[in-house]
Amino acid sequence: MKPCRECGNEVSESAQICPKCGAPKPANEKWNGYGWEYKSKMTFFGLPLLHISFKYTKNRRPVVAKGIIAIGQFGMGIVNISQVGIGFFSLSQVTIAYYALAQVAFANSLLCQIGVYIESGYGQAVWKLSELLG
Repeated sequence: MKPCRECGNEVSESAQICPKCGAPKPANEKWNGYGWEYKSKMTFFGLPLLHISFKYTKNRRPVVAKGIIAIGQFGMGIVNISQVGIGFFSLSQVTIAYYALAQVAFANSLLCQIGVYIESGYGQAVWKLSELLG
């Protein structure tokens, strides 16, 4: 048993929520959100070489993976592997990228189910931006 970090109530070390105040993971001295995150110590231009984020903050906002290689639910990076992301090369469900392999994309070159492209595009329903603009 340990005291809850928020209210001091005695709680089990394995408790998910404090029964008195509702604090998540009350036995942990510090708690900064749900999920998992990793950032490499090596950086280029101020960005980590690798940032993996499947995490939400205390107020349940997603933590965006931002790095040279970004992997996560939401990502921004040179190489982006995410559900929703922005990158030079992106493998995503929904993306904006230079090169994209995605379900829905806006890119210079893409291979996707639905997308708008500038130079080349292949997929189920893809349109060239210049033709859309007339």
